[in-house]
Amino acid sequence: MQTAPDLALLLARFQFAFTVGVHIVFPAFSIGLAAYLAVLEGLWLKTGRQVFLDLYRYWIKAFSIVFSMGVVSGLVMSYEFGTNWSVFSKKAGPITGVLLSYEVMTAFFLEAGFLGVMLFGMNKVGRGLHFAATCCVSVGTLISMTWILASNSWMQTPRGYTIDPATGRFLPDDWLAIIFNPSFPFRLVHMGLAAFLSVAFVVGATGAWHMLKARRAGAMAREPVRVMFSMAMWMATIVAPLQILAGDAHGLNTLKYQPVKIAAMEGDWETEGRAPELLFGIPDMKTERTDYAVKIPLLGSLILTHSLDGKVPGMKDFPRDQRPPSPIIFFSFRIMVALGMLMALVGFWSLWLRRSSALFTSPFFHRVAVCMAPAGFIALLCGWVTTEVGRQPWTVYGLLRTSESVSPIVLSSMAVTMTAFVVVYVIVFGSGLVILLRLLGRAPEEGEHNASPAHAADVLATHTHPGIAGPIPGEGA
Repeated sequence: MQTAPDLALLLARFQFAFTVGVHIVFPAFSIGLAAYLAVLEGLWLKTGRQVFLDLYRYWIKAFSIVFSMGVVSGLVMSYEFGTNWSVFSKKAGPITGVLLSYEVMTAFFLEAGFLGVMLFGMNKVGRGLHFAATCCVSVGTLISMTWILASNSWMQTPRGYTIDPATGRFLPDDWLAIIFNPSFPFRLVHMGLAAFLSVAFVVGATGAWHMLKARRAGAMAREPVRVMFSMAMWMATIVAPLQILAGDAHGLNTLKYQPVKIAAMEGDWETEGRAPELLFGIPDMKTERTDYAVKIPLLGSLILTHSLDGKVPGMKDFPRDQRPPSPIIFFSFRIMVALGMLMALVGFWSLWLRRSSALFTSPFFHRVAVCMAPAGFIALLCGWVTTEVGRQPWTVYGLLRTSESVSPIVLSSMAVTMTAFVVVYVIVFGSGLVILLRLLGRAPEEGEHNASPAHAADVLATHTHPGIAGPIPGEGA
């Protein structure tokens, strides 16, 4: 039976998981969409085609909404480090706090300095300067992602530190080792591709939706709709396979540095060579077995080690109090992989339709594309659940436990704030999502700059940056 402190810890973890889960969608959207806007404006400057300018003006309105919601959702997490995770902040702050300050000094000032030009300056500055501002905002989002992932990756594979024996604080010893820790390059590539892929499917779904509407009206979709759909499908075709390769490399890295996470992801209890792959099952942490297992012989070793004879770790090799909750990450990992495969399939399907000149005339494919709109973000969230819950029971892997990182919080206070968070988030971000969907429900027009909807700046709520999901002390159940 769980005690009040245990329940308070569980609520603190769930609260952070909830807030970061909501938040991470918006920075990922901003990263991918800012890059798309830079490409659109660059193509307009290079070719002079009005359609690229029309699409730029259409999507910058969506960018301003997403950017604003990212700012609001990100601010909350900064306070949670002090209120709910003060012990973690005190001990790991000399490293994670500095990395986050680097984000402010680089990404924040870059984005804040050029965001106003990007949103307000199309008719006030030269074309070259405006394009430079768009590129700077896009680069700023990537720099923000880089610093945050450096911090989070250090928590997963800590390097370059010493521990103060008097206070237990992590003190920096080698900043290059801290930043370029063993898992950082893999997480950076995986997260960046996830952002681009997620936005590609949102853009593609928007184009598919408007092509279906035009078809029902007995008309041909306008050029901006066709162009953005074509660009999105090219992105899916190219990036989805790259993401699968990046995920495979990330898995090999995780096997080397966090083998118990791999064992929990795979639902494996015994270490064995020539191991099968479990397609389905229900891991049971108490009985130490995976029930109802559906296996493919040898495939587990081949995927995880690239060798049929490779050894796959089992959770029984690790103490019970160092095992992550296998059922959660077992299913989140499989959902992520299934969606990744499905996105790659849609990309190759679009390539086949393109070759037969049916990309813009296949209503069935357009319906599939509409249904795939949230696929990238769902896969992204499942990936973060797998990564962060798989780190449990640690905040700093192998060194600082989640139970030792929490503030001295009261169960009743956590229950009240958790309830308030859910209610406020549903209202605020639910409203933002409705506004965004209404905006995208209007098809881009030829000569978009003369369209009636409000300029992007009219819906911008703030001029600060959204950042990306910060270091995660303890999500999951």
